[in-house]
Amino acid sequence: QVQLQESGPSLVKPSQTLSLACTVSGVSITTNGAYWNWFRQPPGKGLEWMASISWDGRTDYRPSLKSPTSISRDTAKNQVSLHPSSVTTEETAVYYCYQWIYWGQGTQVTVSS
Repeated sequence: QVQLQESGPSLVKPSQTLSLACTVSGVSITTNGAYWNWFRQPPGKGLEWMASISWDGRTDYRPSLKSPTSISRDTAKNQVSLHPSSVTTEETAVYYCYQWIYWGQGTQVTVSS
């Protein structure tokens, strides 16, 4: 059974770097053809795709992201991570990990001083 579990801080201050992890079980993140994605949903708004990383490490990002963001993976831990930096209150959202038909439950992040 494939499961995706997001984790990270629930509260960060403006200008800090946010570190989110998606721990995957039931399948290897290096499975051929797999693309691992991060989405977010700000309060009162729809889902927004942020970034993806492929089974072989290629990355792609939403061009309109205002905060510099990186996506990475740790194959030993079977994790995919997202790191928005210099965050503002606009990064307040529920963040989700997604692959194919599988969604994580999401993790709420609030950016506030």
